Amino acid sequence: MALELYFIYDSHCPWSYAATPLLNAVAQARSDINIHTLHACHFDGDFSIDNDTINQVKALSNVEFSNNYMEQCDKKFNATLVANVMSWVEQKAQGKSLTLLNAIQKAIFVEGKALQNVEELSEIIEAYKLSPPGKCLKTDAMAKEAEFALGDIDEIQQIIGTQAIPALLLAVDDELVLLNHNLYIGAPEKIVEAIALELGE
Repeated sequence: MALELYFIYDSHCPWSYAATPLLNAVAQARSDINIHTLHACHFDGDFSIDNDTINQVKALSNVEFSNNYMEQCDKKFNATLVANVMSWVEQKAQGKSLTLLNAIQKAIFVEGKALQNVEELSEIIEAYKLSPPGKCLKTDAMAKEAEFALGDIDEIQQIIGTQAIPALLLAVDDELVLLNHNLYIGAPEKIVEAIALELGE
């Protein structure tokens, strides 16, 4: 039986940040499940985040938001660069995408970095010994790998009937199950039990 877990997210989305601990819990508990991260690049320079959203995330989850982040969260973020790098990592350096996503989200939400230019992102890239090609270090255009990821996301979203992010989907052979991440963001370890129930274990 092939088990895959797909996470559709945006690096700059607070709800995606709150849902990432669910993936961490699955990665720690289930070595038989392959985890895939798909960056939707929802934040393309047209959207900002309001304090009400942050307060909702804080109330329901255990993730941390620094004062540095709170002071700049109403800016219009552009996640194109991160989407390009993360899509390349997902395709070319499998096994590192979740670790890298955790580092990127820490930089954004805890350290208060916007990660909208190569200089800001380079420290993380170098720390994980990654060498993405120049075409993936664009801030104003999607790289080929990111476009492929968006195609995969569109196909999945048509199947599940929603474009909402984040989305967490369990694939068991040819069957795709949408997991309600909202039920577990306050207690990430519970997602492991939910998956076990879906698998009839």
